[in-house]
Amino acid sequence: MNNSLNLEPQNVFGFFEQLAKIPRGSGNTKEVSDYLANFAKERGLTYYQDDNNNIIIIKEASVGYEASEPIIIQGHIDMVLDQTSTCTKDLNKEGLDLYVDGDFLKAKDTTLGGDDGIAVAYALALLDDDSLCHPRLEAVFTSDEETTMLGVQTIDVSPLKGHILLNIDSDEDGVFLTSSAGGCEIDVTIPVKRTGKQGTLLTISMEGLLGGHSGAEINKERVNSAKLSARLLWDLERDVDYQLVSFEAGSKHNIIARTATVAILVDTNEVSAVCESIRKNVDIYKEEYRTSDPDLKVNVAKEEGQYEVLDPTSQRKVMMYLYHTPFGVQYMSTEIENLVETSVNVGIVSLKEDELYVCSSVRSSVTTRRESVFRQIQSLGEFLGGEVEITDSYPAWQYNPESTIRSLIMDTYKDLFHEDARMEAVHAGLECGYFNEKIKDLDCVSFGPTNYDIHSTKERLSISSTQKYWKFLVELLKRAK
Repeated sequence: MNNSLNLEPQNVFGFFEQLAKIPRGSGNTKEVSDYLANFAKERGLTYYQDDNNNIIIIKEASVGYEASEPIIIQGHIDMVLDQTSTCTKDLNKEGLDLYVDGDFLKAKDTTLGGDDGIAVAYALALLDDDSLCHPRLEAVFTSDEETTMLGVQTIDVSPLKGHILLNIDSDEDGVFLTSSAGGCEIDVTIPVKRTGKQGTLLTISMEGLLGGHSGAEINKERVNSAKLSARLLWDLERDVDYQLVSFEAGSKHNIIARTATVAILVDTNEVSAVCESIRKNVDIYKEEYRTSDPDLKVNVAKEEGQYEVLDPTSQRKVMMYLYHTPFGVQYMSTEIENLVETSVNVGIVSLKEDELYVCSSVRSSVTTRRESVFRQIQSLGEFLGGEVEITDSYPAWQYNPESTIRSLIMDTYKDLFHEDARMEAVHAGLECGYFNEKIKDLDCVSFGPTNYDIHSTKERLSISSTQKYWKFLVELLKRAK
């Protein structure tokens, strides 16, 4: 298949160009799924399409590869939609405008959809070319990966015979992923009671923090505003008396909380002493975090009046939970250097009228350790009279020390490009975790060409890297005999 941009390989970029014409934001994947079904029909290939728009396309082995282990090629068909403020496209109905800028393929004023359109384009190019040497190819295209992972959760893998999966959903040239974290959200609610009281309200605002992704940045010792605010209140108790009125921190479970606003009621005669204690403790924190969060700021506002404060028992429960609930790296991997194995992020804290609500995110590449951390949070919450619920759970993809496809990948990459492939792991969730659960003894590796600034209007796919990985894929399948 040719492409109007005249890029090589023609078939890979030709299929990518066809995909770019189809609106395929998460939750809007019927049209692209039907496109893939028609692709299979036109070529006489066996395919399976389900109600969630997942689709599997099978191409039997080429001559001489009939006895070889089938290879699963996998990617997702949805993309994140974003556009500039001046872009007038309706991305739910209109396609993208591709253009070349040096070594990069871009889309005018929108996201490109290289994540994960390039995987789909690679797979279609492999299925379309009868001149290639390969084992039985089982191309698996999943829906809604960018939002709920509904596709991979619901797909029926019974048509698949392969136990080797190549997930083409990574975006750093030379890096091959060999495991990913599983995770879950944990919602904790602890009932509280209030009583009215007169005094001076001190509103303490924490800001200037870097925050970051709770997977990629959790090992950088960045301040979590919820946890540091809890520490501040805990430290204040050594010097002064106060009653807690409100506590709000964070916005999403998977983001290290950047801001927090806490309100406490104090005796008007104690305001100066309380402010001095706050200043003293904040100076300590600034020194501790001078490298990781140099712009940490704490502001205090004052207001007189009558307020609903927590009663002493409720305040003790709230402070016990917020101070003692875990945050940060819990375990480092003993198999992969510098890999965070297990972590916790306190993402959202909201002290409501009658309850404390806390949402934490737990990640781990070892399922039993994820469960252990959950039980730690659960026992703390339940001991304090609260309710604990797991939501939005996704499985880990655990490192396989005896992977055969990893060895073949390393040899092929070294022979082709005269450099070593880097085998790494990621402390975030990938679809590989679900496939690892669904397919017994799965041997899986994730990789892909370089794609910068994904999920943004600056997204750009390296053309030379795309060419490189096409060459690599063709040779890898040829050697998988």
